[in-house]
Amino acid sequence: MYSILQLGGGVAQQVVASGLRCIVSNQDKWYLHYLDTTWQVFYMNEPLTNITNSKQQKLVIGGEVCMWGEYIDGSDIEQTIWPRAAAAAERLWTPYDKLAKDASEVTGRLAHFRCLLNQRGVAVAPLSGPGRVAPFEPGSCYVQ
Repeated sequence: MYSILQLGGGVAQQVVASGLRCIVSNQDKWYLHYLDTTWQVFYMNEPLTNITNSKQQKLVIGGEVCMWGEYIDGSDIEQTIWPRAAAAAERLWTPYDKLAKDASEVTGRLAHFRCLLNQRGVAVAPLSGPGRVAPFEPGSCYVQ
């Protein structure tokens, strides 16, 4: 049995303390339609906040990044999702002891991933600024 949590901070701690597994979805950190949330915030969000017991930490089996449809359509969905979802994915897939302690250490990898997606026809937003912004300058993917 597991729970998907979308209730904000502190709920995951209560769920795992009761012995249940959970998938964390922090509405204040991992909701893609909040365009003012940067990829750095997505990366630095810690799903295990306040869960210090190693047995309880193992009950957190993943995370979810959400996208609501009322703020997007076919013209801007990809830029709204990427690269912020990639930042959260790296956060979830990387063992805790190997995580970058500063989001700026991730910039190169995400920039490379962004360019790969752009080359494959996925309209990924630039890393500079919050979700769905224009690049500061042209040519960010020319040199690779």
